[in-house]
Amino acid sequence: MKDFSHLDAQGNPSMVDVGQKAVTKRTARARSLVVLPEEVMTHLESNDIQTKKGPVFQTAIIAGTMAAKRTDELIPLCHSLGLDNCRITITTDGHDAIVDCTVSTEGKTGVEMEALVGASVAALTIYDMCKAFSHDIVIKSTQLMEKSGGKRDFKREA
Repeated sequence: MKDFSHLDAQGNPSMVDVGQKAVTKRTARARSLVVLPEEVMTHLESNDIQTKKGPVFQTAIIAGTMAAKRTDELIPLCHSLGLDNCRITITTDGHDAIVDCTVSTEGKTGVEMEALVGASVAALTIYDMCKAFSHDIVIKSTQLMEKSGGKRDFKREA
Protein backbone atom coordinates (compact mmCIF):
# COMPACT_ATOMS: atom_id res chain seq x y z
CA MET A 1 0.00 0.00 0.00
CA LYS A 2 1.31 3.45 -0.90
CA ASP A 3 1.60 6.23 1.65
CA PHE A 4 0.37 9.74 1.02
CA SER A 5 3.37 11.73 -0.18
CA HIS A 6 2.37 14.90 1.70
CA LEU A 7 2.16 13.32 5.18
CA ASP A 8 5.12 12.69 7.45
CA ALA A 9 5.55 9.54 9.59
CA GLN A 10 3.27 11.01 12.26
CA GLY A 11 0.53 11.87 9.75
CA ASN A 12 1.20 15.61 9.72
CA PRO A 13 1.11 17.67 6.50
CA SER A 14 4.58 17.99 5.00
CA MET A 15 6.02 19.31 1.75
CA VAL A 16 7.75 16.57 -0.23
CA ASP A 17 11.54 16.89 0.00
CA VAL A 18 12.80 17.01 -3.60
CA GLY A 19 16.35 17.98 -2.67
CA GLN A 20 17.89 14.70 -3.84
CA LYS A 21 15.90 14.41 -7.06
CA ALA A 22 17.52 14.98 -10.42
CA VAL A 23 16.57 17.99 -12.53
CA THR A 24 14.70 16.77 -15.61
CA LYS A 25 12.37 18.22 -18.24
CA ARG A 26 8.85 17.99 -16.75
CA THR A 27 5.66 18.42 -18.76
CA ALA A 28 1.97 17.96 -18.00
CA ARG A 29 -1.30 18.53 -19.83
CA ALA A 30 -4.68 18.88 -18.12
CA ARG A 31 -8.12 19.30 -19.62
CA SER A 32 -11.33 20.91 -18.40
CA LEU A 33 -14.64 20.45 -20.20
CA VAL A 34 -17.19 23.23 -20.00
CA VAL A 35 -20.72 22.54 -21.23
CA LEU A 36 -22.22 25.70 -22.72
CA PRO A 37 -25.98 26.01 -23.22
CA GLU A 38 -27.46 27.32 -26.45
CA GLU A 39 -27.93 30.81 -24.91
CA VAL A 40 -24.13 31.04 -24.69
CA MET A 41 -23.30 29.31 -27.97
CA THR A 42 -25.35 31.85 -29.93
CA HIS A 43 -22.57 34.36 -29.09
CA LEU A 44 -19.81 32.21 -30.64
CA GLU A 45 -18.11 34.11 -33.47
CA SER A 46 -14.70 33.49 -35.06
CA ASN A 47 -13.93 30.67 -32.60
CA ASP A 48 -14.53 32.80 -29.49
CA ILE A 49 -17.55 33.93 -27.48
CA GLN A 50 -18.03 37.69 -27.69
CA THR A 51 -19.39 39.54 -24.64
CA LYS A 52 -19.51 43.11 -23.37
CA LYS A 53 -16.55 42.13 -21.17
CA GLY A 54 -14.55 41.12 -24.26
CA PRO A 55 -13.54 37.87 -25.96
CA VAL A 56 -14.18 35.04 -23.47
CA PHE A 57 -11.64 32.46 -24.59
CA GLN A 58 -8.81 34.97 -24.96
CA THR A 59 -9.48 36.26 -21.44
CA ALA A 60 -9.70 32.69 -20.09
CA ILE A 61 -6.31 31.86 -21.62
CA ILE A 62 -4.70 34.81 -19.85
CA ALA A 63 -6.41 33.97 -16.53
CA GLY A 64 -5.40 30.30 -16.75
CA THR A 65 -1.80 31.20 -17.53
CA MET A 66 -1.64 33.60 -14.59
CA ALA A 67 -3.10 30.96 -12.27
CA ALA A 68 -0.71 28.21 -13.42
CA LYS A 69 2.21 30.49 -12.59
CA ARG A 70 0.84 31.01 -9.05
CA THR A 71 -0.16 27.45 -8.19
CA ASP A 72 2.10 27.34 -5.12
CA GLU A 73 0.12 30.26 -3.67
CA LEU A 74 -3.16 28.35 -4.06
CA ILE A 75 -2.21 24.75 -3.15
CA PRO A 76 -0.45 24.81 0.25
CA LEU A 77 2.18 22.06 -0.19
CA CYS A 78 3.11 22.70 -3.84
CA HIS A 79 6.66 23.75 -4.60
CA SER A 80 7.35 27.13 -6.19
CA LEU A 81 8.22 26.51 -9.82
CA GLY A 82 9.42 28.76 -12.57
CA LEU A 83 7.52 27.59 -15.63
CA ASP A 84 9.38 27.45 -18.91
CA ASN A 85 6.12 27.39 -20.84
CA CYS A 86 2.37 27.47 -20.33
CA ARG A 87 0.09 27.05 -23.33
CA ILE A 88 -3.68 27.04 -23.07
CA THR A 89 -5.92 26.23 -26.01
CA ILE A 90 -9.70 26.38 -26.07
CA THR A 91 -11.72 24.67 -28.78
CA THR A 92 -15.40 23.87 -29.11
CA ASP A 93 -17.06 20.59 -29.97
CA GLY A 94 -20.81 20.92 -30.11
CA HIS A 95 -21.74 22.60 -26.81
CA ASP A 96 -18.45 21.68 -25.09
CA ALA A 97 -15.59 24.13 -24.64
CA ILE A 98 -12.44 22.03 -24.34
CA VAL A 99 -9.71 23.74 -22.32
CA ASP A 100 -6.24 22.19 -22.61
CA CYS A 101 -3.40 23.53 -20.46
CA THR A 102 0.13 22.28 -21.14
CA VAL A 103 3.00 23.38 -18.92
CA SER A 104 6.68 22.56 -18.76
CA THR A 105 9.75 23.27 -16.69
CA GLU A 106 13.22 21.94 -15.98
CA GLY A 107 13.05 20.92 -12.36
CA LYS A 108 13.00 18.38 -9.56
CA THR A 109 9.24 18.04 -9.30
CA GLY A 110 6.35 17.70 -11.71
CA VAL A 111 3.97 20.30 -13.06
CA GLU A 112 0.69 18.38 -12.90
CA MET A 113 -0.85 20.76 -10.40
CA GLU A 114 0.12 23.79 -12.50
CA ALA A 115 -1.59 22.26 -15.54
CA LEU A 116 -4.70 21.37 -13.51
CA VAL A 117 -4.91 24.83 -11.94
CA GLY A 118 -4.43 26.53 -15.32
CA ALA A 119 -7.20 24.49 -16.95
CA SER A 120 -9.51 24.96 -13.95
CA VAL A 121 -9.13 28.73 -13.75
CA ALA A 122 -9.59 29.09 -17.50
CA ALA A 123 -12.82 27.07 -17.19
CA LEU A 124 -13.97 29.21 -14.26
CA THR A 125 -13.25 32.35 -16.28
CA ILE A 126 -15.42 31.06 -19.11
CA TYR A 127 -18.21 30.56 -16.57
CA ASP A 128 -17.71 34.01 -15.06
CA MET A 129 -17.76 35.82 -18.39
CA CYS A 130 -20.78 33.91 -19.73
CA LYS A 131 -23.01 33.72 -16.64
CA ALA A 132 -24.96 36.80 -17.78
CA PHE A 133 -26.28 34.65 -20.66
CA SER A 134 -27.06 31.55 -18.57
CA HIS A 135 -26.38 29.93 -15.21
CA ASP A 136 -26.78 26.50 -16.80
CA ILE A 137 -23.08 26.36 -17.68
CA VAL A 138 -21.48 23.20 -16.29
CA ILE A 139 -17.80 22.60 -15.68
CA LYS A 140 -18.07 18.88 -16.31
CA SER A 141 -14.56 17.65 -15.58
CA THR A 142 -10.97 18.58 -14.99
CA GLN A 143 -8.37 15.85 -15.29
CA LEU A 144 -4.73 15.16 -15.97
CA MET A 145 -4.33 13.94 -19.54
CA GLU A 146 -0.59 13.27 -19.58
CA LYS A 147 2.67 13.92 -17.80
CA SER A 148 6.32 13.12 -18.39
CA GLY A 149 9.71 13.61 -16.84
CA GLY A 150 9.33 12.18 -13.34
CA LYS A 151 9.40 8.71 -11.84
CA ARG A 152 6.79 7.54 -14.29
CA ASP A 153 5.14 8.92 -17.36
CA PHE A 154 1.36 8.90 -17.73
CA LYS A 155 -0.97 9.27 -20.69
CA ARG A 156 -4.75 8.99 -20.51
CA GLU A 157 -6.39 7.30 -23.47
CA ALA A 158 -8.77 9.75 -25.19
